[in-house]
Amino acid sequence: MRIGPTFHVALRALRRNKMRSVLTALGIIIGVGAVIAMVGIGNGAKAQVEAQIASLGENVILIFSGSTTSSGIRTGWGGAGTLKIEDAEAIRREVPGVIGVSEEVVSTTQVAAGNQNWFTRIFGESADYFDIRQWPLADGAPFTAQDVRSANKVCVIGHTTATQIYGNENQIGQILRIKNVPFAITGVLTPKGLSPQGVDQDDIVVMPYTSAMKRVIGGTTLRNINVQIGDPGQIAAAQQQIISLLRQRHNIRPGRDDDFTVRTQQEIAEAATATSRVMTVLLGAIAGVSLLVGGIGIMNIMLVSVTERTREIGVRMAVGARGNDILTQFLIEAVTLSSVGGLIGIVCGIGASSVLSIYAHWPTLISIASIAIAFLFSAAVGVFFGFYPARKAAALDPIEALRYE
Repeated sequence: MRIGPTFHVALRALRRNKMRSVLTALGIIIGVGAVIAMVGIGNGAKAQVEAQIASLGENVILIFSGSTTSSGIRTGWGGAGTLKIEDAEAIRREVPGVIGVSEEVVSTTQVAAGNQNWFTRIFGESADYFDIRQWPLADGAPFTAQDVRSANKVCVIGHTTATQIYGNENQIGQILRIKNVPFAITGVLTPKGLSPQGVDQDDIVVMPYTSAMKRVIGGTTLRNINVQIGDPGQIAAAQQQIISLLRQRHNIRPGRDDDFTVRTQQEIAEAATATSRVMTVLLGAIAGVSLLVGGIGIMNIMLVSVTERTREIGVRMAVGARGNDILTQFLIEAVTLSSVGGLIGIVCGIGASSVLSIYAHWPTLISIASIAIAFLFSAAVGVFFGFYPARKAAALDPIEALRYE
């Protein structure tokens, strides 16, 4: 069996019915294009969430003030202030590999300067906070460890807060009144955008946690403790050591629930991207249905083609063509339709993703793997749905085929 002549005959048959061939391939084009575009949207959303998680810093362990049980009533994260300044100091002192610790208290309040005011979030942190979050300043300088020890009235503000209060004015050295307490602005943070929860990270005022506790928020307990580990390989061990240390300090007996929660950055990232992964799978599956429908269209048209060309098949068999030649011819026709449709679908899918990214502002990320899988699947669809019509054509009796009207 010579593939070259058989391939030539198959292509000639497709050219003979150009419109039908185009309409048949259209199902594959739409299917492949939809798969690439939908998976690109899902991957883009996942990449965006991962970038937001990365904005938390590198090698970060987050300790949340945890749940407590009182009179049979259980509270969740942040339900009670169970973390103390001494806990953070013990972690800084006793856990190996720790290179930064930031005690954290959080509140929301109105801030004002001149005749402008703005409702924003107040974060009390240590001087390590900016290094842990890898958050450089666009202007000015961060507050220092001495400011934290002395509970000085200084703060660093986010880009959104700076714009809302001061507009285009120079913010460094300005006085920002927080609950009628004057704070001197030492720096302005570079913009970071939205957090994994969709909150504007730039709408913020950061001050020494001691100043926040004594002058603004009050209280003696911490909401969170942010810990940075120097070596990524030590994060799991450090997490367990922190849990053991805090259980010991909080006098939690074996078998009792912790009154705090310790999460690594990787755990938070996996939880945050789980939804994006499910969405990507669902979008890809829905688009895959259209690819399946396109394959059924190929089978339908190939069956019609076998019926229409019964006499042609009989003539070819009468002059020496074997069943394998007929089988190969119809398989080549089916695979050609699906493969050409797959190639055009790839172009359409990439184009649709670009249009959505530009005009709808949806994040999209086209991967080589998704393109390769979509194309190979389209070719496989041609083989799968083209085999039955091809086998039916090859099994025709030459004499009966010649008699067919």
